Amino acid sequence: MFHRMNSLTRDVLTSLRDHLRPLLAGHLLFTLLASGLLIPAMAWALTGWLSQVGQPLITSSDALELLLSPGGLLWAYGAFCLILTLLYLQQACMILIALMPHGHHARQALVSLWLAVHRLPWLILLSMIQVACHLAMLTLTLFLVTQLHQAILGDLDPYYVRRMRPPAFWYFIATCLPLVGTWLIIAGRLLVRWWLAMPCVVLEQLRPIAALKRSMLLTHHDLPPMAAAVFSALGVILLLPSLASMALSALLGPLLTQLPDNNELVITVMLVVISLVTLVTLAVAFAATAVNALLATCLYLRRAHRQPRPTSPPADAHPGRLAWAVEVGVIVFALSQAILFIDRQELRDEVQIIAHRGSSWSAPENSIAAIRQALDEGADLVEIDVRLSADGVVVLSHDASLNRLIGDQRRIADLDWTTLAQLDVGSGFSHAFAGEPIASLQQALATARGRASLIIELKPDRGDERRLLDAVMGELRRERDWRIDCRAQAADLMAREQCGNPRIFEDTWLATLSYRQLVEIDRSAPEARSILLAEWSLPSALPRDRFDALGLRHSQIDHREVERAHQSGYQLLAWTVNQPGQMARLLDIGVDGIITDRPDHLTALLDERRQLGDGALLLLKLRHWLADS
Repeated sequence: MFHRMNSLTRDVLTSLRDHLRPLLAGHLLFTLLASGLLIPAMAWALTGWLSQVGQPLITSSDALELLLSPGGLLWAYGAFCLILTLLYLQQACMILIALMPHGHHARQALVSLWLAVHRLPWLILLSMIQVACHLAMLTLTLFLVTQLHQAILGDLDPYYVRRMRPPAFWYFIATCLPLVGTWLIIAGRLLVRWWLAMPCVVLEQLRPIAALKRSMLLTHHDLPPMAAAVFSALGVILLLPSLASMALSALLGPLLTQLPDNNELVITVMLVVISLVTLVTLAVAFAATAVNALLATCLYLRRAHRQPRPTSPPADAHPGRLAWAVEVGVIVFALSQAILFIDRQELRDEVQIIAHRGSSWSAPENSIAAIRQALDEGADLVEIDVRLSADGVVVLSHDASLNRLIGDQRRIADLDWTTLAQLDVGSGFSHAFAGEPIASLQQALATARGRASLIIELKPDRGDERRLLDAVMGELRRERDWRIDCRAQAADLMAREQCGNPRIFEDTWLATLSYRQLVEIDRSAPEARSILLAEWSLPSALPRDRFDALGLRHSQIDHREVERAHQSGYQLLAWTVNQPGQMARLLDIGVDGIITDRPDHLTALLDERRQLGDGALLLLKLRHWLADS
């Protein structure tokens, strides 16, 4: 089997070398077609469908619920069909390039693209059949996993499950493994057995059903070697971008660290480096696409015609002027990307340091000790979670129960404030915090008064949303009145500043994970500044006029999300970020605030970057961009 794989690998690489110029021209022409027409059409279809959904999608559970609905399944089916059709169309173009009579490379690419488009109706139908089969299996698997999740973990707090990994979690995983494994085996087998259906449609001009049968016939013998070749190639294709990024960082990193702090030299080097990285990125995308197409070509020729690979072109094959123009266009594109990158860099970092549940890495979360620690570590804002006790006191707690913090199964909502105030939530964190009690919102406001603003995340029990909001607003109004009286009695400016900002609703934010609760905040407490916390957001699935800030998972934030936020007039906050490298990336992107368990790390990073000159800061941003590429 290994001998056959080595032989197949040599044939694929030889074919790539022999047909490099026309394949590159075909890839670039198809990319222009896809980026100019096909991908915008897909985005338009997605936008139109999401506008009909009638609900924002901000969490994974929202997406899963929508995906398993009839409309969601229909959209997923259409989206996967479009994606697979695009892949098939590009592969068809490259297969035709490799097998058609040789001539000028650019003309060869144009003719192949035209012939591939001519096969488009059958490629669409082939995609529809294959996606329908795979989506049906995936939907059944997801449905069964969802039912198992509800039966095993449905009564447990999701955050408790993620953080503590109780025995029920591992039982759920063990129960799901055979189910998911069975699906993977069936899906993988179908993928290999149908691998040659697209070449049969393109080269033998078979109808989709006949092509699928023909592919099953061609792959019925020696399936393990073919499966090994297919999955090995897919693995290489998936790893190629990461390997290229690591190689670039290893080669360019030492060079960048040795450059002097000279702006003109730094900008010149940045232009060269970013252009080089852009070219390498395009080359990796081309290599992955070409290898995939040539693998299908060589496998088809071996199984259908006993031919190892496409014939080599004649020595006098000429690239043609159009091919040269296309390749020059790639270089111009890379240079323009470099100029755009440098143009949009901000040389000064302005970001709000937001302590997540206080300095929760150094002290018990949501405690007065954590708030004080965060203030000492330079936090501009302190994020806290609030719930209602049985007697209506607003207390600081993320979870509905005390299980994760102190191993107590009782719920916050079932205990009165007198009982809660006697509980020790510090000993489980560290002996240094033994005796640290649960805090109230009133205590948190008094602790942060005059030193930092609070972000109050509402954590209501089901059906208790309005009562919690009213209780929080009542506490804020009482705090406002206290601050006004304090300032009236203060003897000097310093004393007045210690009283805190009397405009309490300019000094405090209300945050929520629920869009419905956000609407309620906007309706009943319009004076309050609001934050919507989301795992991710699709541009067309979230009305952006209801909140003053959007908190997104840091991995979902890029330059486009920052631009979208600033164009729409709200702040963009990233959560929850504890690694300096991730913090630096978000600083370079331009977020307005970073939510972290370790505000001291972010404070130190900002202090370090403020000591750098403009050239050094540009190089630092370039290094982070390289690491993120």
